[in-house]
Amino acid sequence: MDNAGVFQLAAAGIFGLLIGSFLNVCIYRVPRDLSIVFPRSFCPQCDKQIGWRHNIPLVSYAVLHGRCASCAARIGVRYPLVELSTALLFVLVVGRYGWTLAGLKWAIFESLAIVLFWTDMEDRILPDEFTIGGAIAGLAIALFVPLRGPVLEHVLASIGVPWRSLLGAIVGCVLLALPMWAVGAFYRTIRKREGLGLGDVKLLALVGSFLGFESGILALMIGAASGSIIGLSYIWWTRQNAATYQLPFGSFLCLGAAIVPLVSSL
Repeated sequence: MDNAGVFQLAAAGIFGLLIGSFLNVCIYRVPRDLSIVFPRSFCPQCDKQIGWRHNIPLVSYAVLHGRCASCAARIGVRYPLVELSTALLFVLVVGRYGWTLAGLKWAIFESLAIVLFWTDMEDRILPDEFTIGGAIAGLAIALFVPLRGPVLEHVLASIGVPWRSLLGAIVGCVLLALPMWAVGAFYRTIRKREGLGLGDVKLLALVGSFLGFESGILALMIGAASGSIIGLSYIWWTRQNAATYQLPFGSFLCLGAAIVPLVSSL
């Protein structure tokens, strides 16, 4: 790799750290209906605003030994994990797609996946701002970054690329979300309790709008497999009641969705 390539990856990593810091704000505030703009970053324990030198991604957490500079309350490990994972994913995206519109598309998608992974993991919430908003963004981006897939390109070969891509994104939304909604409704009717919430359905619409149906199915398979293995292992290890434990399926679906653009040609 030449110097220009190294510089591009380094820039992607630094940009990812900064975006990851903002994603942490979204993960904490959006489920609590707080503004993501005002006030400035603050400690959830003592409400003191955080100065800029204590808000440098990764560095401040290490310098402060994971504690608030004002009240010494423990800072959750999620904060550096989000910053680090965002930086890593941005580097992988730029390494695969470069600084292009496709690279921007997948950087946005990875950011959405990170936020939704953690909101579902921590609060069992998949906010509409990111699921519905993300699905709309995916449909819009499909007009500028062609959505690819062998079935899509074969069946709709006669349609112009932008409209074929948009139609593929719409089909992905519907064919991924609608069956999951039907399964959830059937489960609710039979068991008289929620199995899959509408948040999971909206999340699948988001995944379909970005990945399309074919790659969306791959993301769903990875998410279901990882959720089954990790979730059941956690239930067994912690001796939870498998009949009542609420598994954050959305988090595992986000995990599968985040992997697909890095391993498939999209």
